[in-house]
Amino acid sequence: MKFDDLDLKMRVYETAHDRCILPQMYVVARIDGRGFTKLTKEVHKFEAPFDVKFRDLMIATVQHLMNCGFNIIYGYTESDEISLLFHFDENSFGRKTRKLISILAGEASGKFSALLGDVAAFDCRLSEFPNPNLVVDYFRWRNEDAHRNALNAHCYWRLRKDNFSKNEATNKIEGLSIAEKNELLFQYGINFNELPNWQKRGVGIYWQIVEKQGFNPKTNETTQVKRRELFTNYELPMRDEYNEFVTDLIQKNKPI
Repeated sequence: MKFDDLDLKMRVYETAHDRCILPQMYVVARIDGRGFTKLTKEVHKFEAPFDVKFRDLMIATVQHLMNCGFNIIYGYTESDEISLLFHFDENSFGRKTRKLISILAGEASGKFSALLGDVAAFDCRLSEFPNPNLVVDYFRWRNEDAHRNALNAHCYWRLRKDNFSKNEATNKIEGLSIAEKNELLFQYGINFNELPNWQKRGVGIYWQIVEKQGFNPKTNETTQVKRRELFTNYELPMRDEYNEFVTDLIQKNKPI
């Protein structure tokens, strides 16, 4: 059998189940660390519950993903997860889901591993939304999840540092209301509302146009040039204000 015939015969087994995201759909990728509890708490022992160095590794990974060939208008990270909002008109690889998932998971794993100096892996899943309101709901969901996780994590690790076992700490905070968890922390001298906002709300990364001073060698003059750069926001709003923030990002990137 000639190679071209063999190639045609076998290629169908790779592509038979290809599916593409329909046009006019908003696409969000969620990328999660695999086995990161062991990696960050036992192998590398980052500070619990939050570590600035780990946060910065995640931010650098988001920035890499937003510069790796896809048109991504918003990146969001909390804990060991990343959410990416594609531009409405993004059409890389014909919007094949297997390509988007495999490339994003691979790029995230490679970049984070290189920064950490150890093997780290991420998985990836896609959400496809028929309207911008659902996109806003998605990011509101992750923002609220960050707040909930931060409160639970601070309670859990404060108890662990007070010599409670894993089970004792888990059982003590299980079933507590938000007010009761805040009171638990307050008993240890911690005001949850005064903790850094990036811990409670996550971090947003998005494109901004900035003016910078340039130099024109032909005229030997300094000039003002506009450049598109990534901005990292450590002070994201919450609740309805966050809805408005995400809505504004979508509106600014609407197709002409």
